[in-house]
Amino acid sequence: MNLRILFRVGALLGVVGLTAGCQTVKPYDYTNFRAHPPRSILVLPPLNESTAIEGTYGYLTTVTRPVAERGYYVFPVAVVDQFMKENGLPTANEMQQAPLAKVAEITGADAVLFLDLKQYGAHYQILSSVVIVEVAAKLVDTRTGILLWEGHGAAQQGSNGSGNILGDLIAAAIDQAINKHTDRAHQVSRLANANLFFPEQTGLPYGPYSPKYDKAH
Repeated sequence: MNLRILFRVGALLGVVGLTAGCQTVKPYDYTNFRAHPPRSILVLPPLNESTAIEGTYGYLTTVTRPVAERGYYVFPVAVVDQFMKENGLPTANEMQQAPLAKVAEITGADAVLFLDLKQYGAHYQILSSVVIVEVAAKLVDTRTGILLWEGHGAAQQGSNGSGNILGDLIAAAIDQAINKHTDRAHQVSRLANANLFFPEQTGLPYGPYSPKYDKAH
């Protein structure tokens, strides 16, 4: 391959990289949300597709605050969970199958937030470990069943190795020992929630209890 061909290939790769770097996020279509703006949100325990048994409730405990900070009344998640279990719905999957009209009748919630936990916890390789949380969310109007908003959030924390094999082996072993005794994914969940709820173009819109609510409408 001569220098001219190499130059053309390099230029082409540069254009591809530049194009990818300049991609913009497409704003979410909030038409349905504006037609049925909720004041109160009931959050159900997430479906757990991860391999971490503690994922469902480890993640659920981090959701109330960011949703409330966006300006909504959020039903206490522990109370909702216990209420559902006492009424014959012991699992997250069964809770998410509950009729929306019944939920609205009993609780008065304007909308239900359905969560799907894709990843939660540490992933280990020989010389590295990383804690990943990934979640998808759908906000549904309880009276009409209309999808008001949906989003996706993910975050990770960890090390890919420094190049020092002995040092990386020791660090990975320490990380693994720490992760066995602490739920580091619980902290990473807060970062995933920030990426899920707070982006201005795609995040959960401000609710009526936020000082920014009027400006957003």
